[in-house]
Order: sequence, then C-alpha cells, then structure tokens
Amino acid sequence: MKFDKSKSIGIIIGIVISIFLIGQQVGILSFLTGLMGGLVSSSRQDLGEIWVVDNITSNANELAQLDERLVREIRSIDGVQETYAVVVASGSIKFVDGKTAIVSLIGSEAPNFVAGPRPDLVMDGKISSLLDEGAVSAEFFDESTFNNSVAPGTSVEINGKSAIIKVRTKNARGFGGSFFYTTLSKARYYGGFPANKISCVAVKVKPGFSKEQVIANIDNTIVGVKAWDSTDLKNTTVRFITITSNIGTSIGSLVVFAIISGFFIIGLTLYSAALDRLKDYGTLKAIGATNGYVTKLILMQSFLFAIMGFVIAMLLLVGFQKGVAGAGLILNFPPIFVLGLFLVTLFISMGGSLFAIRKINSVEPASVFR
Repeated sequence: MKFDKSKSIGIIIGIVISIFLIGQQVGILSFLTGLMGGLVSSSRQDLGEIWVVDNITSNANELAQLDERLVREIRSIDGVQETYAVVVASGSIKFVDGKTAIVSLIGSEAPNFVAGPRPDLVMDGKISSLLDEGAVSAEFFDESTFNNSVAPGTSVEINGKSAIIKVRTKNARGFGGSFFYTTLSKARYYGGFPANKISCVAVKVKPGFSKEQVIANIDNTIVGVKAWDSTDLKNTTVRFITITSNIGTSIGSLVVFAIISGFFIIGLTLYSAALDRLKDYGTLKAIGATNGYVTKLILMQSFLFAIMGFVIAMLLLVGFQKGVAGAGLILNFPPIFVLGLFLVTLFISMGGSLFAIRKINSVEPASVFR
C-alpha cells in the first residue's frame, strides 16, 4: 500500500465509484418506491387501517369508482368501528400566468381528513382551512415543477373553476402526479366526480378485533370489493409499479454491474500489484512465512482499502443527499442500509483480493534465488 501508491489510489477510487453508484441508485429507488405508495403513506393510517377498493385493484394510484352506499354498508359489518369515504379525481390546474399541469384531487371528510394530509406533513397553514370555500392544499416540492409559488393565498383554477391554496404540504407526494388535498365535496366539484360515487372506503377497526378478522368479514360479506391492510396495499402498489415500469430492473441491473465491475477492477489491480512484487512475497516465504500468513497480509490490506474507500464513498453520498434535498429528492440512508453497503464494500475489496492470493500462494520460495 505504501510503496505502490498509484495502484493503492486506483483500488480506493474503484471502491469509491462502485459504492457511490450503488448507494446513489438504491437511495433513488427507495425514494421512488416511497412516491409510488404516497397516496396511502400520506394518509391517516391510524384511522384508515383498512382500505376497501374494487376487487381487481392492485395499484392504489388507479382506483375505480364505487357506490357511496358501501360506506354505510361496511360500517355495519362486525369489527368495524368507523368508515370514511375517499375520492380521488384528476384535474387540470391553471396558474395566473397561464401555465397548466395535471394534478390528483384527494378528498375526504372533515375534520379527520383520513386520506390526508397527515398533520406532520403540513408545512404552512392549518388543515382546518381546507373547509374554507374553494380551499385546497399544494405541495412545496412541486413549486419547481409548476414554476409557480404554491404558498397559502395563491389563487388558481382547477378544471376552469376558481380555487385558492390554503395549505402547503411538504413531502406529501405521489408517483407521476401532484396531490391536492381538499374536502370530499370539493374533490367531487373540481374533479367532476359523480355525487353518488367514491374511490375507496377507509376503515377503522373496532378495539378487540384484528385487522385480519375485519378484512375477512368484509370480503365474505360484500361482493365486488376487496379489503386491504393499508400497509399491504401500499406494498402491493410499489411492487406493481416497480415491475410494470421496469424501474426495479433497470436500477437493479446497474447495481449488479457496479458490484461486478468493482469486484473485477479491484481484483485485477491487486493481482497486478502482486505480480509486480512476486519476489518480495517469495522472499517472505523463503524466510519462513506460510501461505496462511501471506493470505492474512493481503486480506488485511484489502480490509484497509475497504475502510478507506467506504468512508470516502459515504462522505460523497451524504454530500449528494444534502445537495439534492433542496430539489425535493429526499434520500434516506438508514443504519441497516449503511451496514449492507459496508458488507458489499468488504465483498468487493476482500473478494477481489482472491486473485492475488491465489497467485502468491502458488509462488515457490526457491524462485527468489533463481
């Protein structure tokens, strides 16, 4: 490491590039999957523990219309404490400068607003303000997309009807669309949604009953609908979009190739370094060093390379995380992810050293005297 600085630097750079790419892509995938299930994860899951949708839906972002009478019918089922109607409609928003965009209008009953936004996602304004005439919410991170301010007090048009932004959320977002939260009646009004239809029913479970029991009761009682644990619906939505959009395949393949390329680049660099110093290793063996000792020596070098490369890569990832946060790309690196990334680093570095170990172990001590 000390006497062959060019190869040592090359190995560390190879580790840094591989680990940074892996961390960056997995972080972006995690962010995108969070958006995919955003409709459910931004809702009040403490109240809407179960979501009832039509029986063919496996994507919460594509909800079919249901009869509103289901809200009362499901409320009468054993184990159900309360039910809440939810409407999800599409609309075209127009700003004062004439710019337009497609948004999703998410309506639920006041004062609970079970479909969202959750109180912790409110940046400006009060949730109760959504009861005001023409009031809707808007998302802070959508300002760059709209190229317009979405601060409370901003006047807009939704499907040609006047509205005013009264609440600004932060990180209450969906995949491929902007969420505008409002009341049930205003979501129908602005979205042209039928008065006797809803998109889903959120269900609160009565104490003493399990979610599994209530889900089974709903499925066995009402034909044409399916009850989901809200978490299961979110996870199913993520799987559906990830598979159908090939996002998982493209990012996954990039991660795999980063691991493979890092493994072989580092391995071949260490192998080249070993070839350059075959006589040195042969001398060690000639004065009594065993293959096990030499193997430990090389593995220790690889471990030190892994530590240095991992630390540099993590510093770059943290810098990248802070740099893109202002643009709304929120990346999270939980401890379990950092641990997994470190194990991958060890695999790339120490696994790649096997090329050099195999070559050096085959060196005969007597070769240094020839």
